[in-house]
Amino acid sequence: MAHYAFINEFNTVVRVITGVDENDTSTLPEGFDSWEAWYQNYKGLTCKRTSYNTVRNTHTNEGTPFRGNYAGKGYTYDSDNDVFIPPKPFGSWILNESTWSWESPLDYPDDGQEYIWNENAYAEDDTTGWEIKA
Repeated sequence: MAHYAFINEFNTVVRVITGVDENDTSTLPEGFDSWEAWYQNYKGLTCKRTSYNTVRNTHTNEGTPFRGNYAGKGYTYDSDNDVFIPPKPFGSWILNESTWSWESPLDYPDDGQEYIWNENAYAEDDTTGWEIKA
């Protein structure tokens, strides 16, 4: 089984499906060299295969990461780097181009407590942002 992301003209993922395994070409219709190519005919959307086991540019089963992240609805497809990027959670967060994920501008506190990000606090003085989760 393989997963396929459908991408609109703005490079936004609008749908992800489970489809035919890319290695199973026994039923691939004539004229197509891959299932990814066959799925291109779906409502005029671009289709790209995505790996359920790829998160933060790491394969969870020690395999080879594929396209940065498993695509989800609302993700962006970066065609220059051939990766899926999750939605940016906050305006101040920075894209890490090694993991293809967003990171806060301040390190997460390492004191054993749970924190949440407060974008307004960061915007006020750029030295705070993590607040203890209530």
